[in-house]
Amino acid sequence: MAQKKNVEAGPRARVELEFEQPHLLGPLFGEFDRNLVAIEDRLGVYIAARGAKVQIEGDPESAARAREVLLGLYNRLDEGHDIDAETVNAIIAMSGEPTLEGIVSPEVVEPPKVMIRTRKKTIVPRSKTQAVYMEALARDEMIFALGPAGTGKTYLAVAQAVQQLIGGTVDRLILSRPAVEAGERLGFLPGDMKEKVDPYLRPLYDALYDMLPTEQVERRLASGEIEIAPIAFMRGRTLSDAFIILDEAQNTTPAQMKMFLTRFGMRSRMVVCGDPQQIDLPEPGKSGLHDAVARLEGIEKISMVRFGAGDVVRHPLVGRIVEAYEGKST
Repeated sequence: MAQKKNVEAGPRARVELEFEQPHLLGPLFGEFDRNLVAIEDRLGVYIAARGAKVQIEGDPESAARAREVLLGLYNRLDEGHDIDAETVNAIIAMSGEPTLEGIVSPEVVEPPKVMIRTRKKTIVPRSKTQAVYMEALARDEMIFALGPAGTGKTYLAVAQAVQQLIGGTVDRLILSRPAVEAGERLGFLPGDMKEKVDPYLRPLYDALYDMLPTEQVERRLASGEIEIAPIAFMRGRTLSDAFIILDEAQNTTPAQMKMFLTRFGMRSRMVVCGDPQQIDLPEPGKSGLHDAVARLEGIEKISMVRFGAGDVVRHPLVGRIVEAYEGKST
């Protein structure tokens, strides 16, 4: 069992749980109690397990959250689902989301209802905003995802695109982003055109390889089912029956953004991802993302999903770094 953590003095709560199916406790606790350790580390509580009984000690809110997390994980196992580190982190994160009344829900945290299934993994939301975003990805034809790096904007869009390609609801994926400070000045770089632009498109490749086996990615790239290209390559085309993603959209000009958005064809879906606070253009005030959001917000069937520092799902330190920079920029 995990070591007891040093915690600050203050009101303490002790919560006890007893589980009815002891055979589920192994996967619930994880190998070497790693799931319990994750809950302790994230919520600042101490968990002791004896047989089918679990005792949680910590400040009242954290102890209640830890109880919700354990019950949510247990319910998922009881329904026949597996849990892994990503599921544990997702349910911990969701346990801290406020309800519509503005307080932490006292109810059991249920396993996320929305998920994306690809050949290599099943992805569940790890924050309230991610859940809203994943619902929009499944429902809406055009989505703008705005917010800092590490919130899953592009990753989840690629996952949804792969799911739809596998399911046959789209015929191809088109993944694009501006290259070289949005000006696409590639002539001075060595190599052919692919060698010039590939470094700028690497994050899109990385997301694809995380969703599909390597041989499938290579085969679909060769056949044209998946296309990864700079935004300039979209000019003059109409993209029908496609899932289209624009990454790093804050580094487009208004003219580039208009050109890209008007490529939208029949039976297609388009996702525009960008961080309005990380503009690399010579004139940041002339970002195509800012311009598009100002023009299109409120139009029916166009969703705007905004992420914040609290939605960062990389190392917890990344979220604190984002908050520090946002605080200094205001």
